[in-house]
Amino acid sequence: MTMHRAEPASIFERLEPLLAHVTKPIQYVGGELNAVSKPWSSVEVHWALMYPDAYEIGQPNQGNAILYEVLNETDWISAERVFSVWPDMETLMRRAQVPLASLETHRPIRAFDLLGVSLSTEFGYTNLLNALDLAGIPLRSVDRSDDDPLVVVGGHCASNPEPIADFVDVVVLGDGERAVLELSRIVRDWQRDGEPDGRLGLLLSLARTGMFYIPQFYDISYAPNGAIAKISPNQPGVPYEVQRWILTDLDEWPYPKAPLVPLAETVHERYSVEIFRGCTRGCRFCQAGMITRPVRERTLPVIGSMVASGLDATGLEEVGLLSLSSADHTEIDQITEQLADRYDGTNTSLSLPSTRVDAFNIDLAERLARNGRRSGLTFAPEGGTERMRAVINKNVSEDDLIATVSAAFSSGWRSVKLYFMCGLPTETDEDVLAIADMAHRVIETGRAAAGRRDIACTISIGAFVPKPHTPFQWVAQTDPQITNDRMRALKQRIRDDRACGRAITVRWSDGQPGLIEGLLARGDRRVGKVIEAVWRDGGIFDGWNEHFDFERWIRCAAEQLEPQGVSIDWFTMRERPVTEVLPWDHLDLGLDRNWLWQDYQDATAARSVQIAASAPRWVSISRSDPAGESCCR
Repeated sequence: MTMHRAEPASIFERLEPLLAHVTKPIQYVGGELNAVSKPWSSVEVHWALMYPDAYEIGQPNQGNAILYEVLNETDWISAERVFSVWPDMETLMRRAQVPLASLETHRPIRAFDLLGVSLSTEFGYTNLLNALDLAGIPLRSVDRSDDDPLVVVGGHCASNPEPIADFVDVVVLGDGERAVLELSRIVRDWQRDGEPDGRLGLLLSLARTGMFYIPQFYDISYAPNGAIAKISPNQPGVPYEVQRWILTDLDEWPYPKAPLVPLAETVHERYSVEIFRGCTRGCRFCQAGMITRPVRERTLPVIGSMVASGLDATGLEEVGLLSLSSADHTEIDQITEQLADRYDGTNTSLSLPSTRVDAFNIDLAERLARNGRRSGLTFAPEGGTERMRAVINKNVSEDDLIATVSAAFSSGWRSVKLYFMCGLPTETDEDVLAIADMAHRVIETGRAAAGRRDIACTISIGAFVPKPHTPFQWVAQTDPQITNDRMRALKQRIRDDRACGRAITVRWSDGQPGLIEGLLARGDRRVGKVIEAVWRDGGIFDGWNEHFDFERWIRCAAEQLEPQGVSIDWFTMRERPVTEVLPWDHLDLGLDRNWLWQDYQDATAARSVQIAASAPRWVSISRSDPAGESCCR
């Protein structure tokens, strides 16, 4: 990180000969429209922003696109990008001793001041280790020198970074826009002052703000039963709790303004504008909805301006109106009406993520479909019975769903997709089999409403994984064998439905990856040994079905955890008592622990909580940290 280091040379001449021997070589070249490349010597702080997955997955990531622009708009900061390299390229790079490099200038990642990693899925952890090793950066933070970049992580998985605590230097909780600028300023000031006390001095400066979590400055002790006994700082001035960052006014941060236009194919090719952040719904399984409180909306003029400039800057023809529940924006009708009118008769289309049943209306759907094809509608009941939806606080009845799909089918739609979860707390076989009955009723309703038989329903089912900072953070995860058995029984129930079965498609994910996700989501620092062992055994790209190896994870977990007196079942399929110290209890994301526990008790009693629009369940309160907020009943 030393500021007196010579400008690093590009390694592209060494990389270029490898491109002819790999799939999708264009993903390693860079040079996309709107990419930013600043002269190295013209800036003081150099960031490499990484999404630890393939280019086609990482490039559309909204968080990285925002931070890329926020950093590069500051004249003394530069930000370049890096993604995980596919195994065929990695093999060639290791053989030729070519290090991991940035896309913009192909400079070695180890030459940058900071490596910022966006962690939106736990299955990116082995890719993170692989990237560090390929870059020549020591895996463990304590082994890094002043010549190594700070490894900074953020994103939803940062809400419990303990499984990767030994491998990262800095953790950012919450919104990243202001955080990365403040982090950059602290690094710049430390460099200008002559780098006092080296890397340790810089990390202490960050920790003492109370807004950056430095894992190596916290000691963890364990009780005889395996649970955490205590989490305590080991350096003077380091706080017992770390706060999260929060933007109060999204209108002041209208990013991305001109996102990169990928040269290689990616999973999403659209201009996306985040119309609001947070969620008022209170679904008990949803970590994103809990940790992004409170709701902060962008105003209609700012959204319209972002869409216009974003399309002009990219030439894209689809606009995604993004949030956790986009139809809940208080001005969603005006937003969609104005955008539909503005782009009427053009090739520009609008899209929303999956829509809540009780927020959907035909006028909204018609506006979204005006310039695009009338594709299927997507809803997420999540649970198959009223009792199950009360447990998870999904306040939508089956009659609501039927009324909604009836209106849609009457207006010309022919297909609907329904999302569910299997393995939810208190779930029974009957709760899952009821999904088949709901789908049957959807098909019958659609046929009656449309007056024709070409009605289709797709059921997509995922395995539930308990997450930190939710009311279900204490729950015992369902055995994946039970989950898979229930999914197979559901599929057979639909297959046996002679009246409607052929109109219903079932897609379900195996429960085994969910068990590993649960280990990584609620694990503590002892799980870091498992991650490293899996990576050393060849495990990478665990989020891809063709690369995920369940038996490898189980074997490595047994080898690494049993000598420590715990097991994978202990971390996943064990109910936690309210008195247990959880690995993330020292990370304050603004959620009251007692409130979460009470909401968990309401869940086990199948008590749902209605949220009045005029009296949000989550409200901001004043305290020593202006960014804090609390959950209120």
